[in-house]
Amino acid sequence: MKENGYILPQKADLRQVKLSELNLTAPDLKNITESKAIAIAKWMMQWIENGLKNHNLELNNLLPSKAEFAYFLGVSVGTIQNALRYIEDLGYVESKQCIGTIIRDPKSTTANMRKLTSKREIAIDEIKQFIIEHQFKIGQILPSSRTIATIIGCSANTTRLALEYLSTEGIIEHKFKNSKESGWKLKNSNFTIENISTKISQKTLVKKVENDLKGYITNNLKTGDKLPAHAELSRLLKVSIKTIHDALKVLIEEGILLPRRGRYGTTILRLPNEKNISIKKETSIFASAKDTAFYYYEKTQNHIKRMISEKYEIGSKLPSIIELSKEMDLSPNTIRKAFQNLAKEGYLAFSRGRYGGTFVIDIPQTEEAAFKWLAVNPQYAESYKN
Repeated sequence: MKENGYILPQKADLRQVKLSELNLTAPDLKNITESKAIAIAKWMMQWIENGLKNHNLELNNLLPSKAEFAYFLGVSVGTIQNALRYIEDLGYVESKQCIGTIIRDPKSTTANMRKLTSKREIAIDEIKQFIIEHQFKIGQILPSSRTIATIIGCSANTTRLALEYLSTEGIIEHKFKNSKESGWKLKNSNFTIENISTKISQKTLVKKVENDLKGYITNNLKTGDKLPAHAELSRLLKVSIKTIHDALKVLIEEGILLPRRGRYGTTILRLPNEKNISIKKETSIFASAKDTAFYYYEKTQNHIKRMISEKYEIGSKLPSIIELSKEMDLSPNTIRKAFQNLAKEGYLAFSRGRYGGTFVIDIPQTEEAAFKWLAVNPQYAESYKN
């Protein structure tokens, strides 16, 4: 497979900078006319520039964790995340899953890691396109950020960040001192849209990896073959396992792949350029991997339901996700999804803040559900023709 010159760095080979190592002065976040994320982003850019100049920082150093920045500045981790997205788009850092945020040279345009196309960057061009198509005049008020988000098909948070960026570029400005949901007006219509068609066609790294996987399958495998493990594909394509997982989900929805849990793995139903799907008996009478994942979460939910009915009353606070994950020997993500499903069913409610947590608002029934077989050896499939 073509490597495209990308590298996959190892976290152990990179030095992570600690905030305690540096003499930092926190930015003033009280008297600002822009969002905290933008103010923090500008502070980070100045800090990185000075650090590189004074040799306190070096290229390829890992930034302190988001939690460290959040604690130091007294803001949420989400605000830090938004600030990092901003400076990443400007080339100051590069984030990589399971590794961290790596300091880059903002003057360099050479990227040596496969990277997600910035959603905020796409939103910026989409907003520019929206302004041009609707022929907004200088001084004219734009719709609210939520309305624009709906029109361009981006999240409200990404759209707000894009609007903040356009404000720093002098294209729009806010008619009030502090920017809110609405109140943006066009300041300068003399701008261009760069490569928007390319960005729209390849919005995310997942889309690129999806195409690479199709090419790999076409060139190396045939119908009925078993796909290599996620970790092997991650190594070949120089992306995270999470990205591989997301790209494979698209191929599964297109009917190219059939996922099954356990040692049966993921097999090729058809090649990407073929239209006919060959269905085997063992794949048609038993639950798919998607269903088994649901059953797995449902079992976890049933366990939590029994726990609630036996030990808790309405208004009681449940243990934290971390505590339950240790007690039940499950990942925090599994517990979190079970909590979310139980909340949708009306049994739990979430509250944030110092006295927040997960609270019982109704006592669930504890009836067990019946489950389909989750996987089967093909040699036994003949016994289940009907």
